[in-house]
Amino acid sequence: MIGALARTPATLRNFGNSQRATLAGLLIVAVAVVLTIQHVLQHDPSYFFQILTIGIADGSIYALIALGYTMVYGIIELINFAHGDVFTLGAFISLALFPVFGIAEGGTGYGYVLPLLAVAVITMGLVAVVNVAIERVAYRPLRHAPRLAPLITAIGMSSILEGAMYLWKGPFNLHYPDLLPITRLNINGVSIGVKDLIVLTMAIVLVVAFTLFINLSKLGKAMRATAQDRDAAQLMGIDINRTIAATFFIGAVLAGAGGIIYGLYINNVDFSLGFITGLFAFTAAVFGGIGNIRGAMLGGLLLGVVEGLVADIPGFNQGWTDAIAFGVLVEGGGFGASSAGPIANAFLRRV
Repeated sequence: MIGALARTPATLRNFGNSQRATLAGLLIVAVAVVLTIQHVLQHDPSYFFQILTIGIADGSIYALIALGYTMVYGIIELINFAHGDVFTLGAFISLALFPVFGIAEGGTGYGYVLPLLAVAVITMGLVAVVNVAIERVAYRPLRHAPRLAPLITAIGMSSILEGAMYLWKGPFNLHYPDLLPITRLNINGVSIGVKDLIVLTMAIVLVVAFTLFINLSKLGKAMRATAQDRDAAQLMGIDINRTIAATFFIGAVLAGAGGIIYGLYINNVDFSLGFITGLFAFTAAVFGGIGNIRGAMLGGLLLGVVEGLVADIPGFNQGWTDAIAFGVLVEGGGFGASSAGPIANAFLRRV
């Protein structure tokens, strides 16, 4: 009782700091909403839908990366900060494979479809192997250690991957071949880029395939059971190590695909890309409820839309866009976990 009373001032201070952080996040988000609404009302509806399309395309990439964060957390309650760099590694590997398959900028027609698919499959396989090796070497020995140990290890693995890509390609911005069509469709006065639609379609196909796998496959059911109760799943004969390794494998496949899609869409990558993109994806995962698959997907899309709308406000540069996104993280951190319910909800609910 005396110890509890002695800790009361510190508890109240922590509660006050948490409340102030939440209020700051709410204030940033509220200012962004007001300015965005004001800016949108100054234009016709077609302008809004055009920006919305771009934001959804960006958000779909964030969603692919966020799924990896939320899957790993749902299984072993680890924030894998190296996941953003696995995304960048996918872009780097695919860029190195393009000359091997004769893919170069300036080509026309559908002749690049099959080579692109081959590059995508090889890239996703390679980054998946790298991610599984990271889990086996860095995370598995610390599975029963205090939570701070694997968290620091994840940050260390992120630095190692960034350093390896720095040594491989240097500190330069690398041009990624612009292979997607630049034509635009005019639908009722709304100009929509074909590139945006292709990116969105690829992301939707990957997410749908992933959700079907989680819900219908034997391994997907094992992942959901492991997320619900690891000990009970092991007693029922589920190989926990294999299931966790499969989770890292699938998360890396999505991240690798996201790296290729990002390169084709933005046409520019660098060794530190995974840091800021990973933070945005982590924000999306927290905003949607860390451990919640549907929440991660919706969080990614919403964050992309927010970024697209805010970035177009006059006087708002990238720094303001980042501040508003992380304001969403501060506020989302207040309700993200509770909105997800138990960590295993992502694997128990039907998407």
